[in-house]
Amino acid sequence: MIDSKKLKELYSKTSKHSNYQLIPNSLKPILSNKDIVVKTRQELERMNYLKEHLNFEGKKILDVGGNTGYFSFESLDAGASEVVYIEGTKAHAEFVKEASIQINKKIKVYNKYLNFKEQIGEEPFDIVLLFNVIHHLGDDYGDKNISIIKAKEEMANCINYFYDKTDILVLQMGFCWQGDITKLLFENGTKSEMIDFVKQAVNNKWEISEIGIAEEIGEKTIYKVLNDSNVKRFDELGEFRNRPIFILKKK
Repeated sequence: MIDSKKLKELYSKTSKHSNYQLIPNSLKPILSNKDIVVKTRQELERMNYLKEHLNFEGKKILDVGGNTGYFSFESLDAGASEVVYIEGTKAHAEFVKEASIQINKKIKVYNKYLNFKEQIGEEPFDIVLLFNVIHHLGDDYGDKNISIIKAKEEMANCINYFYDKTDILVLQMGFCWQGDITKLLFENGTKSEMIDFVKQAVNNKWEISEIGIAEEIGEKTIYKVLNDSNVKRFDELGEFRNRPIFILKKK
């Protein structure tokens, strides 16, 4: 039985990362974006970019830090055969589990924070989505007393943790550490610095296949391939839309 009231209650439970994601298309018949308050982070635009560059058909997806599941559900709609979803916030995980049951979508839900050391138990994957997780090291997960220098080393390890677990890793990360705007991971807060960090982190393990950059075109956000113009930081777009999307392919 469809229970939209229960889904609305679960979605609306407050957490540090609540109300971040749009309702996926497959849930709109029972829970519309008008029923909830959403502080969208360009989910639709990011997913459109992924579908331009990746084939989801028949693929097994891992969605790490999946929040309320937008990318999990949309991956299935794009043809993925199954999705494994990991999320540390209980209310978000309960929402995804209940929603997937109600509309009969194949999502395996794990309510936990990934420590980037253990075996997940569901590997290998075809595509891993690691959207905006690793800059929370020392905050949402990991050692809270770690130094910023050591934290950046561990973030690089978090990326390479997936090397033997997937063919493709989609990465996005923030410029600030521990959710504190005074703690910049990169001295000047530029895209170029972040790109250099990822290049050094992946070393000889991954090829950076694509780097997507948000541009505002006609009042719409569209992710375009990195170029000499859009690599510049545009403060008017806000911190989030200055975060590049990296598509990494195993060498």
